[in-house]
Amino acid sequence: MTHAAAVPPVLSMTGISKKFGATIALSRVDFALRPGEVHALLGENGAGKTTLMKILSGALRPDEGAMALGGRCYAPSDPLDGRRGGVSMIYQELNLAPHLTVEENIMLGREDRRAGFLRRREARRRIAETLASLSHPEITPDIPVRKLSMGARQIVEITRALMDKARIVVMDEPTSSLTQEDTERLFLVIRRLKSEGVGIIYISHFLEEVQAVADAYTVLRDGRNVGTGTLASVSLDGIIQLMIGKPVGELFPQIAHRPGGVLLSVRGLKSARMAEPVDLELHRGEILGIAGLIGAGRTETLRAIFGLDGTDSGSVTVGGAAVGSRPWGRIRQGLGLLSEDRQGEGLALNRSLTDNITLSRLRPYRRFGLLSLKKRSDEAARWMDRLAIKARHPQQTAASLSGGNQQKTALARLLHQQADVLLLDEPTRGIDVLSKAQIYEWMGRLAAEGKGLLFVSSYFPELVGVCDRIAVFFRGQIVALRPAAEWNDESLMAASMTGKA
Repeated sequence: MTHAAAVPPVLSMTGISKKFGATIALSRVDFALRPGEVHALLGENGAGKTTLMKILSGALRPDEGAMALGGRCYAPSDPLDGRRGGVSMIYQELNLAPHLTVEENIMLGREDRRAGFLRRREARRRIAETLASLSHPEITPDIPVRKLSMGARQIVEITRALMDKARIVVMDEPTSSLTQEDTERLFLVIRRLKSEGVGIIYISHFLEEVQAVADAYTVLRDGRNVGTGTLASVSLDGIIQLMIGKPVGELFPQIAHRPGGVLLSVRGLKSARMAEPVDLELHRGEILGIAGLIGAGRTETLRAIFGLDGTDSGSVTVGGAAVGSRPWGRIRQGLGLLSEDRQGEGLALNRSLTDNITLSRLRPYRRFGLLSLKKRSDEAARWMDRLAIKARHPQQTAASLSGGNQQKTALARLLHQQADVLLLDEPTRGIDVLSKAQIYEWMGRLAAEGKGLLFVSSYFPELVGVCDRIAVFFRGQIVALRPAAEWNDESLMAASMTGKA
């Protein structure tokens, strides 16, 4: 494909501005997308990327500026109007109805009718073909979405977008819950869409991924366009400097720590959701990484350790003491879980940041049976400052934050909780580059304090970069466990796919 100026854009956004009260979300932003181009939209959390895309989709209206689609004025009144205009969205926070089936979710608002009757057979055929193109025929149309993993739900969301036959597809962190194998499959689909002339706006904090798939880039910072061009003309360091406004330090900060004695011991643990019993040990001052494909048993193991899922057999001990049967008791014994599903399980979205950060440890604010609301709010504000959570005040609801700031709020809860064993399930999902580096540094400091971290990730470079040891799950079992220095991206992928180290 060519980026020559002679190729007219399929989308033009000119002078787009948007305010929310006194907050300037976007300030006179220009953006253009050409047919058959993958254009990466980059920036830190809160830079304005999602707001710009919501304006494109019709979910928000700009205060100023104009848009053109295919050379014609474009001003969608709502997301349905935007979709009819040829814009298909894959949001970072999945927009699925858990109680409905895969077919019902995909066809919702897209029902194929003839003479007043739904053409169910034709719909199922198209869904099966699209799922097959993504190499996921095991996700059948009649499965309720609530029974699928987060990664499988991401595949359903992508399938729904591909069914629209859109001129523009917006992918907001499409690989955040995907394994490396599924990411490669998605890239093949993106290349197919490019060859068909579809323009793709690609939002991701995985910059190596952006280099692999994108043709052009635009960087937003504090609601302004601070740079645009071709990927071939800029380095990763150059993009990062545009994003944060200054040179970035080391992505994987090395905080000195030394693993000690066994802190967490898991023996023969099996829940109804686990395929096989699991044995593992986590040492004090250790970061133990967990790799594997979607459905390999990583999340299920963490949920069983924390007590969210009832166990059929096995034992869990912390510091040599058996833990209680319920999550609340395990919290008191030093276990803390950061769920991969931050909106469904990790946060109380309609509650304040103060509540979300402090509710799992209220003892410091209790006196004579009363809670000091001011102390709670002040402590929440301190954690917001430490983790650079972008919010107006501690009483703001978690639902009003960007996805990355929601993730940092969920992490703040664990740190405030003073957990000795941190069960981290995809903790950097949807987090920008600078915030990732901050979280890696926090993980190193926590290990230096003698805490144990069990770290599940589908992003192999961060496992290799921050962990002491890495275990690989395959079909419910740990098939390999070695020092991180003995692994690389390729060997982790091979072990995850074949079960052989």
